[in-house]
Amino acid sequence: MIEKIEKTDAEWRASLTPEEYRILRQKGTERAFSGEYWQTDTPGVYRCAGCGMELFTSDAKFESGCGWPSFDRPFAEERIDEHRDTSFGMVRTEVTCSRCGGHLGHVFPDGPTSTGLRYCINSPSIRLEPQK
Repeated sequence: MIEKIEKTDAEWRASLTPEEYRILRQKGTERAFSGEYWQTDTPGVYRCAGCGMELFTSDAKFESGCGWPSFDRPFAEERIDEHRDTSFGMVRTEVTCSRCGGHLGHVFPDGPTSTGLRYCINSPSIRLEPQK
């Protein structure tokens, strides 16, 4: 079981950049094709920008053409929580970090690999730790 991290709003604001806070805590999004990692192919592990937990690996990353970093599976299923999202007149599945609850992006059932999944993740919600 993953131990939860809880902070006050002031603590989150102090520990995150304004853009990380907007996305992770206020469920924002970055503009398509603008994020740091959408074209990155550096081998490594992508960690939650809010709490540092490993969320995705570069082995699961693929170019989806959607403009956001896309992965076909998480590092481990228990590290991602899914929630029904009906904002903006759409029905989607939001994904959040299971440790800190930070908004990561959305998952869609149209991925090109055997998982059939496409996790579209906002670059400011993750940090790449390059493989050594």
